[in-house]
Amino acid sequence: MSGYVACIRKYAVFAGRSSRREYWMFTLFNFLFFLVAAVLDNLFGSTLKAGGASLGYGLLYLLYALFMVLPAISVVVRRLHDVGKSDAYSFVVLIPLVGPVWILVLMCMENDPLSNVYGPPSNSTVPSL
Repeated sequence: MSGYVACIRKYAVFAGRSSRREYWMFTLFNFLFFLVAAVLDNLFGSTLKAGGASLGYGLLYLLYALFMVLPAISVVVRRLHDVGKSDAYSFVVLIPLVGPVWILVLMCMENDPLSNVYGPPSNSTVPSL
């Protein structure tokens, strides 16, 4: 949960680096909170309807999603910085089929162990030379 809390503390901070662990913990807890929000919307009967059919999510889900847009983008940008890539790589996800796979590969890569143009390594010490 510490990765999730760290990302919320750095709500819209696009500078710096985020470790692989911070990114994946944020992703895990974000998914779980989205799931809980969807379940609560269904329990309270506040799901949105389209053509008489329920969409499966409602106001609570949408408010949480709106609140989490900036932290989600910022943690991806900081994770890209950790592997030595620029912010522009975040737009790769817009390429159909290949883009999301490439972003997934980048999110799984080892971090750059030395300081780079984006700062010192995330939550690790700089190796002495």
